[in-house]
Amino acid sequence: MTTPTLTPYRSRLHPARAGFGRLLHAEWTKFRTVRAWPVVLGVAVVAVVLICRLGASGSSTSGGGPQTFGPGGERVVDLFRFAHRPLTGDGSITVRVTGLKSADSRSIEPWAKAGIIVKQNLQEGSAYAAVMATPAHGIRMQWNFTHDTAGSASDVATAPHWLRLTRRGEHLTGYESADGRTWSKIKDVRLPGLPRTVQVGLLAGTPAHNNVHRAFGGTSETYGGGLVTGTYDHLALKGTSTATAWKSTDVGGPVPNGPTPQDAQPGRTNVSPSGTYTLTGRGDIAPAEDGPDMVQMSFQGVFVGILFMVALGTLFVTGEYKRGLIRTTFTATPARLKVLAAKTTVIAAVTFAAGLLATAVGFSLAQSVLRHNGFTPPEFPDLSLLQNPALRAVVGSAALLSLVAVLALGVAAVLRNSAGTIAVVVALVILPQILSFAFPLPAAQWLLRVTPAAAFAIQQGVTRYPQVDHNCLPESGCYPLSPWHGFAVLAAYAVAALLLAAWRLRRRDA
Repeated sequence: MTTPTLTPYRSRLHPARAGFGRLLHAEWTKFRTVRAWPVVLGVAVVAVVLICRLGASGSSTSGGGPQTFGPGGERVVDLFRFAHRPLTGDGSITVRVTGLKSADSRSIEPWAKAGIIVKQNLQEGSAYAAVMATPAHGIRMQWNFTHDTAGSASDVATAPHWLRLTRRGEHLTGYESADGRTWSKIKDVRLPGLPRTVQVGLLAGTPAHNNVHRAFGGTSETYGGGLVTGTYDHLALKGTSTATAWKSTDVGGPVPNGPTPQDAQPGRTNVSPSGTYTLTGRGDIAPAEDGPDMVQMSFQGVFVGILFMVALGTLFVTGEYKRGLIRTTFTATPARLKVLAAKTTVIAAVTFAAGLLATAVGFSLAQSVLRHNGFTPPEFPDLSLLQNPALRAVVGSAALLSLVAVLALGVAAVLRNSAGTIAVVVALVILPQILSFAFPLPAAQWLLRVTPAAAFAIQQGVTRYPQVDHNCLPESGCYPLSPWHGFAVLAAYAVAALLLAAWRLRRRDA
């Protein structure tokens, strides 16, 4: 007795109508005709918007007192010891830095500074360019607070360093040398609007900040900063100056109510008969990074929106397996990978569209509430929805919600179980966020690098400058990866889930 051969089903539709476009239409029809799914999507939009607004309403500020703003309008720190003379027109200043050490019992800060500077005037926040030696980051040229270029990687503790700054109009060029004869150019920069007469001289300063230590038993903070002493010789100024002697000033002045007694003390300048200058000072000349992130504060609803997206991505697959409808789908379309691609495209598109609406409206409402609660210019500038970093955060948050739904869809195609899929995706995306608030900082930051929770970095609106040390705390909305690098981690997980789902579909019956 012979076994009859079954002829596989082949669609009688025209190839153009039986292709991927038809599959997309079929999957979209499935989504919109299951009434619960569009309802869940709509509830997700409303929940994201409301929680963004409510989260912002719980934030307030009483203002941090007088603020200093740099040439670009950004908040800056401009506090340092300055031995200076006026320079009119073109010229140059040269010095040899022979030492840099802590002036108190603290260890020296990695970004402590000793060097030379050309500054527009003595006002805090005025334009400048400086060449300086640091204990842990070698020779640097920095200008207008936000810009930094590395020179050599040498350590000032091992050998003296010659530094030079030349001015030609609005252009300033930094040089370094090991012997004072052979010079290496670091950078040529332009400071628009630089007046004809500027202040030039020696600088010394050290950043002040809190060092945060967190263990399972709690969190502790210790103050870091204090005073630093720089030693210089072979100081030479070329050009026209109306003063014959160097005058010393604490730019920014002492802090009357600082965290340590040193903050209330003025800096010191000593000059030996041999021409050795010793400057002792505190403070920094750098961007201020101690303020709240108004962009990140506007997206608290996204965290809840993820739960809805996980459910949608999961049920879009497991719903068919539960009712046995997936067999009908694969019978009508034997190309299973096309079915997976169509489902992925539909769920990605609908969740991204809904997420974009929710994040745009939620961000706008949250910003309005924050301004009402005291987050006002100039300390907290207005953020336009159509300009970065707000635009990147809004679109990126919508893409985050969409990718989470795609990740859930891929995991669901592998596990074919709703409860198991939701548990796995929530554990990957949300659990690391919760654990990072309690784990020691190294472990917390590791979690936020290697799990899909890294994608929340896309919501960061504060620029992190490498020349400024800061405490990156998860509870403050700080993530160890840059916005797009963090987002790429989630994208990699979603792609991996889809590849595993494709492999599973080809090897296992429906």
